[in-house]
Amino acid sequence: MAVRESDAAGSNPVRECRKVQRVTQAELAEAVGVSRQTIIAVERGDYSPSVYLAIRIARTLGRSVEELFTLEEESL
Repeated sequence: MAVRESDAAGSNPVRECRKVQRVTQAELAEAVGVSRQTIIAVERGDYSPSVYLAIRIARTLGRSVEELFTLEEESL
């Protein structure tokens, strides 16, 4: 299984939630204890965060992990 961080329209739930709340990537990164580059990679879907980081991001944005990060089955 792979973490899919964007829907069919290409939007990213983390990015969308962050923008609605008017939080910068740098502010989110500082709040969850990672670099801004890590947040960029998560939003692009280039990096699947650990469970612990996903929880910290979700709590910081006031959402559940399931709302921000969905699972997609890989084809074999």
